[in-house]
Amino acid sequence: MKKLSIIVPVYNMASDSRLTYCLDSLVSQTLSDPYEILAVDDCSTDESGKIIQSYAAKYPDRVVALRTDRNRKQGGAKNVALSVATGEWIAFIDADDWVVPDYFERLLTVAEKTGADCVGCDYSLVNTHTMTPGQTVHNNREDQTGVLTEEKKGSLMIDFGSLCVKIYRREIILDCPSRFPEDMFYEDNALAKTWIFRMHHFEYIPEPLYFYYQHDDSTVHTVTKARLMDRVKAGRIMLSEARRYGYLDTYKSQIEYSFTVLFYINTLFSCMRQMREKGAYSFVRDLTGEMHTAFPDFESNPYYKTRTNGEEKKLIHLAGKSVFLFYVYYRLLLWYRKKRYGHI
Repeated sequence: MKKLSIIVPVYNMASDSRLTYCLDSLVSQTLSDPYEILAVDDCSTDESGKIIQSYAAKYPDRVVALRTDRNRKQGGAKNVALSVATGEWIAFIDADDWVVPDYFERLLTVAEKTGADCVGCDYSLVNTHTMTPGQTVHNNREDQTGVLTEEKKGSLMIDFGSLCVKIYRREIILDCPSRFPEDMFYEDNALAKTWIFRMHHFEYIPEPLYFYYQHDDSTVHTVTKARLMDRVKAGRIMLSEARRYGYLDTYKSQIEYSFTVLFYINTLFSCMRQMREKGAYSFVRDLTGEMHTAFPDFESNPYYKTRTNGEEKKLIHLAGKSVFLFYVYYRLLLWYRKKRYGHI
């Protein structure tokens, strides 16, 4: 068994040296224990598969080249890697991101010293290949660390940060029957709460050791009806996971608010601002109806009250009263702001 399995789902990442920069940062880790890099080509149409094969040939002790039978999106690629992972610890990294040379050594050292079953750190937002940190995003907080009480676990349920910027003890993931949903984006959102529920001890290094590469074709920069439906599906799975494993009642406020943000707020306003396909009104109508069916009193949620901005709360309340009035009013509001300010 290896000390660590690093899972890298890959789809069309050959351009701009994105994949090579990522893999270079992984093969050069200072970790002395044996580790494996499970790079999964999700049926790329560029040179990504050949790049992975070349690294597997050059570093046969570290890189394992895998391939999906068809394009399954990141969740499917991750599942392929999980099915063969031998590491005591599991890590994920996006194929266009990278980490500092001692990233895994530092996280594993903390894990072994403290007995944690999950360790994370901060990350840096950059738009060029560099090891100099840009804007730092604090992925977690010190008050979330240590042996997980119900209060600390609840805090992680609502503010876990990125799933990628962490390592997980093997049992947290592989002893759980759930696997990533396939053929969709936002797969991390679907399972994160279940992993947190299974954790006993969390630790955190407050330094940006992971680099998140921002570029125009990133998932978060593309809004289509299909992408919006993926958010909806991820929200539904998140809720079904909480019911399946029996933690919905214990963490109802956290699950309710997380569902509200993922399933409803982000999806609703992304649709209104950026979706250009037909059927926006019926999408908003159905989305609003399902939200009120799942959590009729979500506007009374304590996190919703303190974390949702005032304008959005007013608009969401209007949608609950009349989707038609909300839709017409918000379209006029967007038109006015674009006409007056040149942007929405």
